[in-house]
Amino acid sequence: MVSRDLARAVAAKGIAPNLLDAIARWPQCEPRLQALYASLNAGEAVGSFALDTRQFHAPLPRSWQWLDASAYHSHGDLLEKVFGREPPPEKRTVPLVYQGASDDFLGPRDDMPLPSEAHGMDFEGEVAIIIDRVPMGTRAAQAAAHIKLLMIVNDASLRVLAGKEVKTGFGFGQCKPATSFGPVAVTPDELGPEGWRDGRVQYPLKVYWNGREFGHPHCGAMGFSFGQLIEHNCQTRTLSAGTIIGSGTVSNENFREVGSACIAERRGIELADHGKAVTEFMKFGDSVRIEMLDAAGRSIFGAIDQRYVRSVPPAGV
Repeated sequence: MVSRDLARAVAAKGIAPNLLDAIARWPQCEPRLQALYASLNAGEAVGSFALDTRQFHAPLPRSWQWLDASAYHSHGDLLEKVFGREPPPEKRTVPLVYQGASDDFLGPRDDMPLPSEAHGMDFEGEVAIIIDRVPMGTRAAQAAAHIKLLMIVNDASLRVLAGKEVKTGFGFGQCKPATSFGPVAVTPDELGPEGWRDGRVQYPLKVYWNGREFGHPHCGAMGFSFGQLIEHNCQTRTLSAGTIIGSGTVSNENFREVGSACIAERRGIELADHGKAVTEFMKFGDSVRIEMLDAAGRSIFGAIDQRYVRSVPPAGV
């Protein structure tokens, strides 16, 4: 359990052994977690300690399921240019979602190990939700009540491999390495009515590449709400407690003013404006920082701050 100012924390193992268990038993755990949170913010929690996010894993280091959408229409429009794809006929009415790997999430300060710069290394700034169990057939209006926590995401991509996999029509695999999450997951009420509305986060997401701001697109521009994404994914199956659903890369129609949350989108803008993409993808040693600030300038989730590095083959390989 982490204080609102991200300065102190306290173990909550007396309430639940881990976050996944707490999500599965949310009606029983949530009141006790709220009480502990109030005590921590008041400086009264026994056993509290100073927070060091460099030691954090992802809030859920692994989970039953990771579903990632492409809910920002401007991002999808630009990526169709980058990959030379025809737009799906129902792109404005039916969400695009793929099922990613959820067995090896990275923490906010972990290096991102990858095998080759030639694969087109990219970052993708997103927001995500953690839900409790959602019965099959739940509609968007009821789905919002199943959203328990929010997170920020770096959904890393290997764009050269993605171009090849898209052509197979069989989804993403090699082009999606481990996903990274910010140090802290928060309940939607922590954002207040100005920061959480219509099933969408209503703050910009700040993205920095090698210390320079790359973009600050506003998260409220989602073409589909998180409630709609839940409804889409549970049409034919129940969603287990602990399922994570990502928004897809945050993007705005006025991308020339606010910038982008991934390199591929910047390349799409260059292609549209100049007939060719000039911004190169990442090199080993490059870093990305992703963070969200509230109206008072307070960091809500802490920051993802990680380097992309060459992976080390296992011994004997």
